[in-house]
Amino acid sequence: MKNKIVTIVFCVALIIFMLTFSIGLPIYCRFFYYLQIEPLGLTQSTNWSFDQIKTAYDDVLNFLTLPGFEFKTGELAFSESGKSHFEDCKWLFNLNLFALIASTATLILILALKKLKKVTLVKFFNRNCYFYSAIIPLIIMVVLAAIIAIDFNAAFEVFHAILFPGKDNWIFNPYTDEIILVMPQQFFMNCAILIATSFATFCVSFIVAEIISSKKQKNNA
Repeated sequence: MKNKIVTIVFCVALIIFMLTFSIGLPIYCRFFYYLQIEPLGLTQSTNWSFDQIKTAYDDVLNFLTLPGFEFKTGELAFSESGKSHFEDCKWLFNLNLFALIASTATLILILALKKLKKVTLVKFFNRNCYFYSAIIPLIIMVVLAAIIAIDFNAAFEVFHAILFPGKDNWIFNPYTDEIILVMPQQFFMNCAILIATSFATFCVSFIVAEIISSKKQKNNA
């Protein structure tokens, strides 16, 4: 019974790790944004320089991801409503980081206990825990991706309605919150693609590894 509970905890931690790691990619790999400034035509559409746009983005990300930074958008204008939205985002960013750290620590602890032979990761229906940690969220992700692909705008609105219930401060006025001009919807779509690709890569890798491992065991039996 103990090993079954540990295995379930491991599965949940692995799913959380894959998800939060993938979400963290566009957040902490800032060059992902820098590489899009020119292709998205942001300097042409705003008449701001690359450095002005980069500084504005860095100021926002510093506030969202690092302690002790006040909210700024470089030389760009912002309103109190816009600032309050990023304050709402900050706790979500912190939550994602906490979940990433906690899930990583849980996985390391269980794997260490497994190596010391204190616990065993059991199989369910002849499949190991990695398989279920991958196949279940992958199916859910494919369904969500199909829905989002049909109407990204609607999905974008639903996403904000769920994360920020009862608030509309995420709807920016480009005249008072100029940061939205350099963070267009296409950028957020590209972030979603990166997150989905990373998550799917994790899942497919674990599924393929389990199938190969199972075939080897059958051949050696």
